[in-house]
Amino acid sequence: MKRIGITTTVPVEVILAAGAVPVDLNNLFVSDAEPASLISAAEKTGFPLNTCAWIKGIYGTTIKYGIGEVICVTGGDCSNTLMLMEVLRHRGVKTIPFAYTAEPNETQIASAKKLALELGTTIEAVEAVRQNLLPVRALTSQLDRLTWQENKISGEGNHYWLVSSSDFNQDVNRFSNELEETIEKVSKSPNYPNDELRLGFMGVPPIYAAEFYPFLERCGGRVVFNEVQRQFSMPYQVESLSEQYCRYTYPYSTGGRVADIKNAIEERHLDGIIHYVQSFCHRAIGDIILRSELDVPILTIEGNADFGVSQHLKTRLEAFLDVLRFKK
Repeated sequence: MKRIGITTTVPVEVILAAGAVPVDLNNLFVSDAEPASLISAAEKTGFPLNTCAWIKGIYGTTIKYGIGEVICVTGGDCSNTLMLMEVLRHRGVKTIPFAYTAEPNETQIASAKKLALELGTTIEAVEAVRQNLLPVRALTSQLDRLTWQENKISGEGNHYWLVSSSDFNQDVNRFSNELEETIEKVSKSPNYPNDELRLGFMGVPPIYAAEFYPFLERCGGRVVFNEVQRQFSMPYQVESLSEQYCRYTYPYSTGGRVADIKNAIEERHLDGIIHYVQSFCHRAIGDIILRSELDVPILTIEGNADFGVSQHLKTRLEAFLDVLRFKK
């Protein structure tokens, strides 16, 4: 089956309805045995050093894995994707632009229809796929509840399954079966302790996730809310594709994200939030709004091409947890 790369979450139902396999290039990038080499490959091509590591990683991943077609999200994600799209096209990769509307509204379905037409399918077929995906999306929501309601899932486990739902690890059936097995297994495992610090994580998924979450848990804290990863899983019960992608907060204004995060703070009893911002990313400016609107302690951290948690960052995280523990 034809593989179609995506630069961030798109209406994956369209790709599946077209009989193709969606490939989240971000996930493929960070799961590579040598992700730093993919960044180096992009820099050797000419990508500037002060370009976000995700953009360079996506480019290197596309070339290394021979992805011949990529849907590039040009509105609602990263402005650098516009030039990434041009460079990929220059290298012979077919690129398809996709843009979210400035604000969530019913006109969003027009973009999905246009994408469906481009890929040779219909919006009716897309809706049928959306219905077929409801059981697996219900499983991701169940795993999320096991994280914060029953204290069965680690922050890293929550991150992994939710972030992977952007493309279902390129195989919906296998993803569903493995997730179901995971849920069954952890349901029988001991709960995490009740005295741990309950943390929220907001911002784009961290490039050093593999070390980040376990380190927090060794220090007595656990992430029970992964904001953007949860949004990738499409957690809401909706009636249509249009409503599903209108309730998806990530591409739109910070105000929609604030409402979602405030709800999580109250519902999940969060003691504090860690805000991850990517170097050279315009979304870092949104930290101003988030700090003004959210009534919990916030630690803002930054990352770029560092795939491990530095000693400096460990010290900051430890100090933040100490502050939260004192307040609690």
